[in-house]
Amino acid sequence: MFALIKREIQDHIVYFIGAAAFAAIFILISIPVVGRYESIKRQGYDYRTPEFTVGIGVPVVAIVIIGICAMGATQMYLDRTRKISALLSTLAVSRSRILLARIITGILAILTLLVPLTIAAVTLLRLYVSPVLMYPGMVFEIFIAVFLMAFACYCIGLQTGWNSGKIIPTLGGIALTCIFVPLLFIKGFGLHIVVILVLFIIASLLRTWHTFMTTSL
Repeated sequence: MFALIKREIQDHIVYFIGAAAFAAIFILISIPVVGRYESIKRQGYDYRTPEFTVGIGVPVVAIVIIGICAMGATQMYLDRTRKISALLSTLAVSRSRILLARIITGILAILTLLVPLTIAAVTLLRLYVSPVLMYPGMVFEIFIAVFLMAFACYCIGLQTGWNSGKIIPTLGGIALTCIFVPLLFIKGFGLHIVVILVLFIIASLLRTWHTFMTTSL
């Protein structure tokens, strides 16, 4: 299993580099922004206004989840076109292990992005934001919701990449991925969004698993 995961990481190292680079850039941008929180607030601009959230949050989240969706699609597309699973099957590696290693690799890429951002967010909030504006478990709830959203989009990519078509599946995958951006801002980071995303992920993984197991290599 470790060898399969290592191979997946090597084949898609660009996504890990991109995730790490994006996390670093976002952290560097966030430090001065959060540091100026009090001065911005004194000038009468509400840092938490919907305009700020939509103007900054939506494009950032959209770029991230489309990139994650692209990773899943790339993994399955390269497998289908290069016959990677067919080759590995000759080495007595089961399809279930191949797909599981692929999914674990996707999760690792998502964590490469989210873990540094979460650590930075916790640190900055403790330094600059009043405890009154926070509640226990807030960062954890946000992390879980964002992780599930990212993983759901990754699952969309897995289904899109394995499809033999090109235009319609790709457009459909992008459309479904973009739905999660307003959904997250509408529902927030509470239990509702978690339940919706978990159900979607389970359904997507079951469909991907069935398709991957039954399709001729």
